[in-house]
Amino acid sequence: MCGIVGIAGDHSRDECLAIVGRMNQSIVHRGPDDEGAWAEDGFGFGMRRLSIIDLAGGRQPIWDGSAGRGIVFNGEVYNYRSLREQLTSRGVGSWTTESDTEVVLKTLVAKGEAGIHDWNGMFAVAAWDKNVKSLLLVRDRMGVKPLYWYWDGQRMAFGSELKAVLAAGSVPRDLDPAALKELFDQAHWRKY
Repeated sequence: MCGIVGIAGDHSRDECLAIVGRMNQSIVHRGPDDEGAWAEDGFGFGMRRLSIIDLAGGRQPIWDGSAGRGIVFNGEVYNYRSLREQLTSRGVGSWTTESDTEVVLKTLVAKGEAGIHDWNGMFAVAAWDKNVKSLLLVRDRMGVKPLYWYWDGQRMAFGSELKAVLAAGSVPRDLDPAALKELFDQAHWRKY
């Protein structure tokens, strides 16, 4: 199943690691095989892994050091082998794993956001560019792999489950009366 989490805002590196650790713990059931986290001042992300592809080598977050980009990934890209062959034929090399996660990362590095259209599968991805301090969040077209996020204008939290986002500690738990009214106004209640 796997799961991803992360935060962005005005936290120190150590605070980011602590928050991401708490978020990861809230979704431990999504990935009992492995967990990973990475942080710097202002950003941190992590993941829980259920090992399916490349059991030994698919650890995350995974980085392309020369590009300064890293990702956490939940899901599966079905055509990753053919994408890997295409990238290799274009001169993209130095593969360190057999995982689809590395193919996703190298596609982003080689093609930018346009590479997303090459992925055939179900996925949620968080990609961090250390050089420009930029976060890219991507979910598959059908929304098979969930990706929830919260942004208050200064801080962001994201995760594969709402409880992971709430575990960040910066998300208010107040009910929104306008949203509740809209929900109930749209509901069709019947007596049976």
